[in-house]
Amino acid sequence: MTAFLTLDQLDKSFGAQTVLRGLSLEVTKGEIVALLGPSGSGKTTALRLIAGFEAPDRGRIQVEGVDITALPPERRHFGMVFQHYALFPHLTVGENVAFGIAGHGNRGDRADIARRVAAALNLVELPGYEARRVGEISGGQQQRVALARALAPEPRVLLLDEPLSNLDPTLRERTRRELKRSIRRVGITTVLVTHEQEEAFHLGDRVAVLHGGVLHQVGTPEDLYEQPATRFVATFVGRASVLPSVLEGDGAVWVPVPAPEGTAPARWTATRAPELKGAAPGEEVDLVVRPESLAFAAAGDTNALAGRVTERRYAGPVTYYQVALAAGGEVEVLTASGTAATGDAVRVAPNPAGPAPRLFRRARGFTEP
Repeated sequence: MTAFLTLDQLDKSFGAQTVLRGLSLEVTKGEIVALLGPSGSGKTTALRLIAGFEAPDRGRIQVEGVDITALPPERRHFGMVFQHYALFPHLTVGENVAFGIAGHGNRGDRADIARRVAAALNLVELPGYEARRVGEISGGQQQRVALARALAPEPRVLLLDEPLSNLDPTLRERTRRELKRSIRRVGITTVLVTHEQEEAFHLGDRVAVLHGGVLHQVGTPEDLYEQPATRFVATFVGRASVLPSVLEGDGAVWVPVPAPEGTAPARWTATRAPELKGAAPGEEVDLVVRPESLAFAAAGDTNALAGRVTERRYAGPVTYYQVALAAGGEVEVLTASGTAATGDAVRVAPNPAGPAPRLFRRARGFTEP
């Protein structure tokens, strides 16, 4: 599909600190793309470059093939919802939304503005709220008023900066559904910034994962979870355990364990990440495995790792177990039945029903996110 919004090799530094390096991303018309990453990853700076609040040191930004890199924010015709909403408490809901229209240079007659305010409030399911004061409505409703204000001028692109971070968990989940429904109803191209994986996965058609100013991977939530391209993505997205291992053959890995003399060590099959293309047998690698990709094995299973349950967490239909391995290190195992107890000796083996474990180049001095 043809890109509607294009980021092409964007670099940005503040003094000696490089915040973004070579960021390239294409967003199609009507698509929702979430920029996901930890604090300091560069995602907010990327959003500010798109909005025009900052200028890139290198690279360009295009909308429908037209270069807008040097265009000031007020001429980009983008809508933005800020983290703290930036609503005016002394104005009514209707006046706040109307301010968004006037802020884009639209000085239509009062009847036209009132019609557009009403239409924007209908989009966010707040009809008839024009006369309410901001202080009289809930946090979730304030978030929707901020969205209505951004949508009222009918912008080309909608930008969302951590739009739900000020809400409590229960309200956040409900507002997330309402937000996505409103964006879908308008069909507007949207870029949002968040550090919450669940929020990115729920709202984004695709998710772009940034770390250290570098775009590590962009894809659907399923792509990121089941086929992470880098070790960072594998450990940042979802839950995962890391086992130092040795590459044995094409896609096979030897998991070192203390084994009785004359017995074979455990061998688990895993998928190589792109960075391991051409890696030779015997190379030290990291095996990253999801909790649902592990299972408790029978005592006689020679392809299992011995360990002991150190923690058990019941989660309704499933139970999570933290297992300290006899060979060193820990793994997390997810099962549908909670039969093991803390302190039990167990054996852990791959679960073929889960996503395949993934192999990455051995990290040295790596700090988990």
